[in-house]
Amino acid sequence: MTDDALLVLASIGTVCVVTILISVFGLRRTRTTRDFYVASRRVPPWMNASAIAGEYLSAASFLGVAGLIMAFGPHGLWFPVGYTAGFLSLLVFVAAPLRRSGAYTIPDLMSLRLPSSALRRLTALLVVVTGWLYIVPQLHGAALALSATTGLPAWLGPAIVVLVVLPTVVSGGMRSVTVAQAVQYWFKLSALFIPTVFIVLRLGAGEAEVLPDLANAFEVALVADTHSSTYRTISLVAALMLGTLGLSHVLVRFYTNPDGPSARRTTVLLLGLLAAFYLLPIILGVVARAVLPELTASAPTDTALLHLPEALFNGLLGDLLTALVAGGAFAAFLSTASGLVVSISGVVSQEFFGGTVRGFRIGAILALVLPIIAAFVTTDLALAGAVAMVFTFTASSLAPIVLLAIWWRGLTVHGAITGMLTGAIISLTALLTGQFSDTEGLTTTMLQYPALWTVPLVLVVTMLVSALGSQRPPATTDAVMAKLHLPEHARQHATESTSDA
Repeated sequence: MTDDALLVLASIGTVCVVTILISVFGLRRTRTTRDFYVASRRVPPWMNASAIAGEYLSAASFLGVAGLIMAFGPHGLWFPVGYTAGFLSLLVFVAAPLRRSGAYTIPDLMSLRLPSSALRRLTALLVVVTGWLYIVPQLHGAALALSATTGLPAWLGPAIVVLVVLPTVVSGGMRSVTVAQAVQYWFKLSALFIPTVFIVLRLGAGEAEVLPDLANAFEVALVADTHSSTYRTISLVAALMLGTLGLSHVLVRFYTNPDGPSARRTTVLLLGLLAAFYLLPIILGVVARAVLPELTASAPTDTALLHLPEALFNGLLGDLLTALVAGGAFAAFLSTASGLVVSISGVVSQEFFGGTVRGFRIGAILALVLPIIAAFVTTDLALAGAVAMVFTFTASSLAPIVLLAIWWRGLTVHGAITGMLTGAIISLTALLTGQFSDTEGLTTTMLQYPALWTVPLVLVVTMLVSALGSQRPPATTDAVMAKLHLPEHARQHATESTSDA
């Protein structure tokens, strides 16, 4: 094995060892069921913001954004815009009410708002399916990163992720995962920031053969069908913005804040952390487009960041920077997969094992079985494209119902169930049809990027069934809405005023 491969393995090994050590620390600190599920709701905003950024910045963010810019030029910039804007939507519409709900999982939130065993089971099923779909790109990313940098068999990448994530989650639950993800965010940021500094300094030295190409890096031909291109962009941003509201591994983080104001502060800090991170793959993607023009034909563009250091630096420096990027990529895979496993484990435990710690650990094992099988039997769809499909699914199925449950008093059980089923079925059907279609044009684009029409359709169907059906909103609606939207001291004041009257 070559020296550069050994450096990459050392970097990946360091990330894995640190993650496991943190899980051991989490095991010593974990005492109750609340520690496993929501870290006893005592996570401060700065820690929670770092942890959310750690799990949200997945394979699609670390490798996929630069790969998109490498492949499509300025069109790839819409992905980081949509990812970041999703948390702005979360801040405005969801963060504080979600924390005030006092629930552990999204099915808990839906049961609080609309008591129904059928709705709870459907919500739990969609949460688990979404988690499974999202874990698969992380495993594909691990396979891609390991094979591209070391030449080792691709299957070792997913195996490493599973062998590290499982003990991390099983040993300490949310408490250990929170610390691990916070550390992994800062490692990921450093893994891109340090190479960016060296590359900018190299380019600043005035390399004649690089600068002219860099200036023309974004001179790409636009898609011939302007209407399809415009629709694709708008629908993609809508899916990324609204899909964030339906990601269970992100939403569960807001249950760990002490109160509603802390949840808002967490989101504000998070927006800054995401903006700081996304600036780096954008810069590196532009440079890669100029320095590695042949990559699009010879290798997947998702490997652009992994090949960029060795293209600009010879010898030990290039090898060290490549190893750093590879370690950061694995930190991305581990942190996102950990968050997904925690969210799936919580749902499985609550629904089938009475919410016990033992059930949580069994759920963690079940959360990884199907994705690891799927990762070995599916092809390497572009990382950002695969994640965009997951965002589209959640934007069409879970997100509209979560928004209506928080903000609309008229929502009924029948309306929520009909809306979830409609969104899940039509979005999956459209995405699969679009992927297998061999034609081009606006119709195919609408199937490949359906969020712009599926989300309004789900909202209309849900509201019509709720308003025109025979079922009425639960009698507890006013009390639950007050709990979601009023601070605790305001609710107590309202209760005292009612009692006096």
